[in-house]
Amino acid sequence: MNKLYLIPSTLGDTPADHVIPEHVIRIINGTDIYIVENERSARRFLIKAGLKKPVDQVTFFELNKHTKTEEAEVFFQSVTTEDIGIISEAGVPCIADPGAAIVSLAHKRGRKVVPLVGPSSVLMAMMASGLNGQNFAFNGYLPVKQHERINRIKELENRSYREKQAQLFIEAPYRNNQLLNDILDTCQGETLLCIAVDISLETEMIETRPVKLWKTKKPELHKRPAIFIIQKP
Repeated sequence: MNKLYLIPSTLGDTPADHVIPEHVIRIINGTDIYIVENERSARRFLIKAGLKKPVDQVTFFELNKHTKTEEAEVFFQSVTTEDIGIISEAGVPCIADPGAAIVSLAHKRGRKVVPLVGPSSVLMAMMASGLNGQNFAFNGYLPVKQHERINRIKELENRSYREKQAQLFIEAPYRNNQLLNDILDTCQGETLLCIAVDISLETEMIETRPVKLWKTKKPELHKRPAIFIIQKP
């Protein structure tokens, strides 16, 4: 059965051999067709990961927010016998990533879906947070408009207190500081907040403390990939 490989990529400038297993590198070198968010960055990743063939021999199909479902369906119809790899811009495909639609199509067409091991900022943040790994929810991006974002933060904090559930969310890196300010202004002082930033990079910081303590020491998060987690103490 032909396969759809879900191939993890690095979360930044981390050397590939620090976070990508050798088994994944072997699969990369045996795959000639890829679905990617951005062809240029996918090419860079494949070269960094140790692609042995010339990258110009690889075929790329771009999947992003502008891709129509019909285009993806036509792509699958044209690739019937070859294995295909999906590469996310950062981390694992289909988690905070548009790849789920392709995976759904693969299941419908009887293609075997193979998830591969690699870095996931969501899971790595949760692992290192010290918060409830038995009960957590990833909520994606919060609203852009401040009043809507504040209301959403309140909802997530209330859910955390009600269900004893850790609440994870993210923001576009250039809006991280605004989000942090809203969290600190909105949440109760005892609510635990984990900030996980630059995961797997040399500048990595993952710290959990009550909101009232973060107010005394706010980190600079502008344009740094970050995961935020709040939870009832």
